[in-house]
Amino acid sequence: MFFELPDVDTLYAALLARDPVYDGFAFVGVKSTGVFCRLTCPARKPKKENAVFYPTVVEALEAGFRPCKRCQPLSLFGARDKTLGTLLASLENDPEKKWSEDDLTAAGLDPSTVRRAFKRQFGVTFLEMARLRRLGKGVNQLTTGAEVIDAQLEASFESGSGFRAAITRHLGMNPSQARRHRFLKSHWLETPLGSMLAVADHQALHLLEFVDRQALPAELTRLRNLTGSEIIMDRTPVTDRLEKELNDYFAGTSCRFATPLAEHGSVFTRQVWDALRSIPAGQVRSYSAVAAAIDRPSATRAVARANGANQIAILIPCHRVIGADGALTGYGGGLWRKQWLIEHEKRRFSGEEQGRATVTRL
Repeated sequence: MFFELPDVDTLYAALLARDPVYDGFAFVGVKSTGVFCRLTCPARKPKKENAVFYPTVVEALEAGFRPCKRCQPLSLFGARDKTLGTLLASLENDPEKKWSEDDLTAAGLDPSTVRRAFKRQFGVTFLEMARLRRLGKGVNQLTTGAEVIDAQLEASFESGSGFRAAITRHLGMNPSQARRHRFLKSHWLETPLGSMLAVADHQALHLLEFVDRQALPAELTRLRNLTGSEIIMDRTPVTDRLEKELNDYFAGTSCRFATPLAEHGSVFTRQVWDALRSIPAGQVRSYSAVAAAIDRPSATRAVARANGANQIAILIPCHRVIGADGALTGYGGGLWRKQWLIEHEKRRFSGEEQGRATVTRL
């Protein structure tokens, strides 16, 4: 492995501090309980003599430890709650279905458990997500010039008044106004590092962020204001292309991205983002090195701000920028994700050039 575990003292100190730097790269087996955890697990910490550290979940499992139910170490690598996966697949296969708690109960699921799981993972409940998907299909029909009644049927609303009320409540405008309005389409994408929200139109990707990023609500508000658009739930061909490229990236088969990007930033900010894309996969740069690369050696702090303003994670690889002393610095998606991405690229793509997507300057 590229990533070598540090000594036991360092790991145990990280365990006590719940340090996210090693999340996904080190796991602790607890002899007294027989479980293994992430180092960030909120459970009571074991004594040092009862802690055994492993670099992979496989080694922890092979040693006879079972995964902790509280911190769910397997979820870091895509072994998400099967219920979420099943329901998301059902939503994709039949987006017009009007779901109710009775449907969940009939499927042998506890509605309250499903509600909490979706709220924790996506910020909305499953029933809210299903309703938004149906509403998104109706709005999409309106924006293509369809009659209101056709959009209502596409969204599976039996009542015209109910459809109009839902559109007005969700968008702040009636269906006739919505027909003349511009919309961006949002969709959740699953990755081994957690769910991501992609916002795109039919020409380019506007935003790609992890859904648990604290700044995401503010970023969505800013995007609405910049584009004069509302955001509804739906897919576009850009979303489809992005999903395939992300799957290839996380599978370690390709780090080339050709998804067209819509960049919302000043001339200087876009220069920084261009410099980020020029950093080869598997390598990192300091903020000062990026500043020098754009011939602005005294603009280190401004480079850091532009780096933090990036709203398209991974494709504009702000995770490849570190402190001058080699330490990881702030990353909106979490330092453990930043470490994972850096190590993943070093193992899989070292020396490869990242593909350059078409950029739309806005």
